[in-house]
Amino acid sequence: MLNRRENEVMCAVYTLCHEKGVCLISPAELLALLPARKKYTEEKLEDILQQLSLDDYFELLSSERKGEKMYVISLRSNGYAYKRCSLQQKRDMAVKLLWAVTSAVVAFLVGLVLRRIF
Repeated sequence: MLNRRENEVMCAVYTLCHEKGVCLISPAELLALLPARKKYTEEKLEDILQQLSLDDYFELLSSERKGEKMYVISLRSNGYAYKRCSLQQKRDMAVKLLWAVTSAVVAFLVGLVLRRIF
């Protein structure tokens, strides 16, 4: 399971690479896609990309083009399944929330019935 920062970076990478499975992007372009309020730096971005690469979401290659650092990102099976897993996690959370609310209502009603009986 990804933390919030990894999830934001993976979402940005997925939007760039999901059509062809491969993309060439600079750190500045990737930082532009991320939320500004989190204040990502290139070092933090590099660390998060390395962690996601180790988790086998994509293959990451760094290169230089005209003196600018570039990333070549190739999605792997976990990367292609990212959106599906993300939707599944949201559904699971909604089911847990619904179950908790239902349990609370049932407990409240049982309490009312027991008060009337005794």
